[in-house]
Amino acid sequence: MLDLSNKRIVVTGGAGFLGKQVVEQLYAAGAKPEKIATPRSRDCDLRVLENCQKAVDQQDIVIHLAAHVGGIGLNREKPAELFYDNLMMGTQLIHAAYQAGVEKFVCVGTICAIPNLRPSHLKKMTSGKAIQKKQTHPMVLPRKLC
Repeated sequence: MLDLSNKRIVVTGGAGFLGKQVVEQLYAAGAKPEKIATPRSRDCDLRVLENCQKAVDQQDIVIHLAAHVGGIGLNREKPAELFYDNLMMGTQLIHAAYQAGVEKFVCVGTICAIPNLRPSHLKKMTSGKAIQKKQTHPMVLPRKLC
């Protein structure tokens, strides 16, 4: 198991629904609170390469959970904007981490990623109870690319 006690870790989306839980699990696994950074979107727009570079500078581990999300309504209203924003955040953060020599990079998709395209896959995920969620389709591709 990876020793986290001396690792500098950045968790994008660390203040979000999933991020808070991940940060707590990092603490439980031995990571030190003073070595975990959780940049907020209001202060660090990850669609901008320079901000990605600052976010990963001097970090050992990057856990990328940040995403432009807003529920089914926003998914339907602005699929291209969500696609672009999430693609840029993920791609630029991966590139910045590579350039900075980050030891480990973890990228996680959003909860709105169940397409209505593959019922057999849905059946496996839901123990045979396939749920069709046509509304979430616009988020599938942007998050699968990360």
